[in-house]
Amino acid sequence: TLNRAHINKRAKMMSTGEGIDWAMGEALAFGSLLLQGYNVRLSGEDVSRGTFSNRHVTMYDQNTGAPYTALNHLQSGQTTKVEAIDSLLSEEGVIGFEYGYSLEDPNSLVLWEAQFGDFFNPAQVIFDQFVVSGEAKWVLQSGLVSLLPHGYDGNGPDHTSARLERWLQLSDSKECTADTDDVNVQVANCTTPAQYFHLLRRQMVRPFRKPLVLMAPKALLRSPDAVSTIAEFGPGTTFQRVIGDSTVDNNEVKRVLICSGKHYYTLRNKRDELKDTTTAIIRIEELCPFPSSELQKELNKYADAEKFWAQEESRNSGAWSFVNPRVKNILGHELKYAGRKECAAAAVGISKTTRSRS
Repeated sequence: TLNRAHINKRAKMMSTGEGIDWAMGEALAFGSLLLQGYNVRLSGEDVSRGTFSNRHVTMYDQNTGAPYTALNHLQSGQTTKVEAIDSLLSEEGVIGFEYGYSLEDPNSLVLWEAQFGDFFNPAQVIFDQFVVSGEAKWVLQSGLVSLLPHGYDGNGPDHTSARLERWLQLSDSKECTADTDDVNVQVANCTTPAQYFHLLRRQMVRPFRKPLVLMAPKALLRSPDAVSTIAEFGPGTTFQRVIGDSTVDNNEVKRVLICSGKHYYTLRNKRDELKDTTTAIIRIEELCPFPSSELQKELNKYADAEKFWAQEESRNSGAWSFVNPRVKNILGHELKYAGRKECAAAAVGISKTTRSRS
């Protein structure tokens, strides 16, 4: 099963250059960094396999139980390595350790992955007191990456939301002036494997370190929509903070939907179903630092169109309260809200209801 669903599948991706999925994009990021002299350290519950059986960075001989990590054998004499540590369900202790590790070894890509996004809750004190404020208090730069699976997939109020709004509130992003890269934390919600690849590589190849909180996918891990081609990983490509809509005629657009992450595919598929040619969809791939200049460039294409922020989270959650004042104060555009109404829980408990409200 593993040979058919994992090894042969990845071999086909590379031979055809098509259909590269999220896990393969991650593996390409890890492998390319290893070949450039960086180590990779990944911890969290069940990370070697991946919570959703998507990663398989370490495989085990069924007869002897011996582990094998293919990325540690990319070339003869390889001295760099990827470590996948299936850590205990003690997030406070694990995050505290990984934060310290990232400080001591800035040449290692250090990642912690939650089984589900809300598993960061027990470690909130570490994030508050160290990860997002350590540079301001002690001039200590950390490149720790937190992968938080996030998405309204009909699984009930728990394990749905990584509380995107909390991370944005913890940032020192400016509401009335444009951000630079000198923010205390980066918050991203990207939509393609290639974007994920570039985001991970950027953590290491640039000359400074910042924590990265990523709303990681669940349903998109195997979605035929969320794939990339090999050309999107090659020379001349880079991470795009904003992705515009190249599928519409700008002169016909009457409505612009701005969104982030997985919700893009819900909006796009519904637009296609309705055969709507008058709606453009703009994706914000990195919310913090807020990409004001890149977003302005896209919005300028649709001067007379109505502009909406669309999200799958409830109105009191998600990125609405972060994006709206910045679009108004910095870019001078009025946004309307398109999404669920306020709710105390992250999501309702019935999958049918969740889907009907998407």
